[in-house]
Amino acid sequence: MTEAVNGSIAALDLEEMARQMRAFQDLTRELDAIIDSSSDGLWICDADAVVIRINPASERINNITAAEVVGKNMHELLDQGFIDRSAALEALTTGKVVSQLQNRQGRKLISTGTPVLDANGKVIRVVVSERDVTEIDNLQRELEEQEALRDQFRSHMLEMQQADLASRSVIARSPLMVNALKQALKVSAVNSTVLILGESGVGKGLIAELIHKNSSRADKPLIEINCGAIPESLIESELFGYEKGAFTGAQVSGKPGYLELADGGILFLDEIAELPQAAQVKLLRFLENGRVVRLGGTKARTLDVRILAATHRNLDQMVKDGTFRLDLYYRLNVIPIHVPALRERRDCILPLVRHYVDLFGARDSIRKRLTRAASDALLAYDYPGNVRQLMNICERLVVMTETDLIDVKDLPAEIASGTVSSAGVGGVWHDEVTLQETLDKVEKAILEKALATHGNQVRMAEALGVNQSTIARKLKKHGIA
Repeated sequence: MTEAVNGSIAALDLEEMARQMRAFQDLTRELDAIIDSSSDGLWICDADAVVIRINPASERINNITAAEVVGKNMHELLDQGFIDRSAALEALTTGKVVSQLQNRQGRKLISTGTPVLDANGKVIRVVVSERDVTEIDNLQRELEEQEALRDQFRSHMLEMQQADLASRSVIARSPLMVNALKQALKVSAVNSTVLILGESGVGKGLIAELIHKNSSRADKPLIEINCGAIPESLIESELFGYEKGAFTGAQVSGKPGYLELADGGILFLDEIAELPQAAQVKLLRFLENGRVVRLGGTKARTLDVRILAATHRNLDQMVKDGTFRLDLYYRLNVIPIHVPALRERRDCILPLVRHYVDLFGARDSIRKRLTRAASDALLAYDYPGNVRQLMNICERLVVMTETDLIDVKDLPAEIASGTVSSAGVGGVWHDEVTLQETLDKVEKAILEKALATHGNQVRMAEALGVNQSTIARKLKKHGIA
């Protein structure tokens, strides 16, 4: 009876031992799978710094096989120059976790040695994990180089802007223009969004530059983007930037947008009315939270950018027509500044004419002056193209007038005859002028006004009821750029 009981107990013990052995084998296989599948390299050493095992990742990182190092002491590998430092030896010496940066065969590795202690606190093993950070280091260096280039670009752009602004005079004689300048100087001291309104060519960009020059952001760049000059398909990527592979033709490293380039400074969005609806939504989101996500990206970047916007179009009407978002309009229209047309500030005309005649004359080493009759004719003209048109006229007079004295006969026909005004195109026939010459003058005046008002040939064609090719042909005929 006793022998039977003892036999049963022995059988149970053997079964338990077999079960435990299977469990141990399963655990060993699991540990082997974990060690071998790790993307980080792993070295396991005993208490004497003898290499017991390395995993496949270590073989790949170090370009060796396990057979070459297993069974060797870390002191031996150190003496052979295989490694320049040993996290395992330092961890064995200190009994603490140790991290080291190692250079091995032109690659940078981060090695972390972790001691394994027994129940008595004695080191029995040390596990060293290593990670190849060469690519990360290269990417970091590339990012630093890009940041340096961006800073250099921003610094160069700021210098050019300051030099350009210094060469341009702000001339204001009429109360309307003086008031606009006072408003611009007042809002320079704050960070509010400003909407600059006015016809094409009145100097909205100059108002934006004046705000920037007198603001706390004057040492940072003023980035200007013409929303109507960039194709609709590219406006989002130019404004918000894009990540690597965001679309066909994208730069390999991605590209920061104008908002990122303006970080710390001011972004001037000229012709804001031309911004597509999709970009309007993203701009509104940025104005609300100050964060931007590149095209094709998921990471939001927080930026410190002040927004100035400008347009010659009627945004109120565009909101009613559904072509401009109401919520974006309210976000932009925090502080509106209206820049009056040149015909509304006639006190500024002659000072501007004298300034630009002197400016272009000094540029080309030519000294010119105007007769009283020429000055009166220039003062009486309505300038549908505003200051931009006046500048062009002054440059033409300086370059093309044969004598030092600019007289009425040297002025463009529409100014000399006094037959064209902003209210319409009329004319009086003179005996010495043929019908065709009169029609040509009227046609040229209409084209110049349409170009100043609409800005490009497509919109001119729509307004005048002809096709774009006709506009292009007639502009070439009359020598209008």
